[in-house]
Amino acid sequence: MSLFKPSLPEITVEELKTKMDRKDRFILIDVREPHEFEQARIPGATLIPLGTLESCLAQLNKLDEIVIHCRSGGRSARAVQFLCARGFRAFNLAGGIQAWCERIDPSISVD
Repeated sequence: MSLFKPSLPEITVEELKTKMDRKDRFILIDVREPHEFEQARIPGATLIPLGTLESCLAQLNKLDEIVIHCRSGGRSARAVQFLCARGFRAFNLAGGIQAWCERIDPSISVD
C-alpha cells in the first residue's frame, strides 16, 4: 500500500486565464454554495454545488475538459476525484477563486 495519495490533475489560475483568453473549449464549474457564487465568481463559471454534483452528472459530457474550482481548492479537489473516477477529464483549479482574486482579478473579493 502506497503512503502517497495520487496527484490530482491540476491547472493554475494563470493557465486558466490563458485558456479563457485563447477561447479554448472547456467547462468551468464552481462547486461552492449559491451564496458564495453570488458574492464573487470567475467569469463563465457554472454553479454546481459539491453536494449536488452526483445528481448533475447527466449534464456533463465525458469528452469535455472540465475545470473545477471552489474557494481555495479543497471542495474542488473532492469533485475532481469524484469525476475522474467516473471517466471525466477534470482538473482542479489550484488555489481556487482566492488565487484568481489575488493573481488575476483583484477587483473581486471572496472575503
